[in-house]
Amino acid sequence: MMFRDDDCRLRTDDHAPANLATTKHTALNLIRTAPDKDSFHLRRKVAAWDDDVLASFLTA
Repeated sequence: MMFRDDDCRLRTDDHAPANLATTKHTALNLIRTAPDKDSFHLRRKVAAWDDDVLASFLTA
């Protein structure tokens, strides 16, 4: 319940829950595989704060 998924309205549509889960897993895997020594929690938080860090995770 980290991202408040239960509050999302997409969970009741046809294919939307599967699409949202795939997008979320892809984003978390990109952050997880980033070549950084910080913790996963800290990398996710910094990516939310700084667009340059987020772009570096997406291009790594």
